[in-house]
Amino acid sequence: MNRFFSTASLWPAAGLAVVRMITGFFLIYHGWEIFNDSKMNEYQTWNAFKNSANVELLVYGGKAAELVGGLLLFCGLFTRMACLLIAGTMSYIAFFVGNGKIWYEDQHPFLFVLLAFVFFFMGPGAFSADALIFKKR
Repeated sequence: MNRFFSTASLWPAAGLAVVRMITGFFLIYHGWEIFNDSKMNEYQTWNAFKNSANVELLVYGGKAAELVGGLLLFCGLFTRMACLLIAGTMSYIAFFVGNGKIWYEDQHPFLFVLLAFVFFFMGPGAFSADALIFKKR
């Protein structure tokens, strides 16, 4: 019980892997909409894209970034590059599509930005493809 209330880490490798995989799964779930034509057409009608010349590119590119970034994050493969992709995509969604309303109305994309920064700085953890591929010999 003392360890529970201490400031020492509690299963950091496993905890980081679980949070990384859940975050990756949520991004895969959102990115999977790229295969739903009616949903993608609905996104293209949003007011945030009315003045954009490349509406299709923005919508499909964003969903592809969510899907690919989520897959990479889930597996822990090229994690830091995936985090840059996720942080960039979600920042665009939070600040341009959501008009920067990150405090209450549209905070979910910004939370993905923060999680991407956590994994960028912390790395993927011991239970990842990066750890298997790039381990020190």
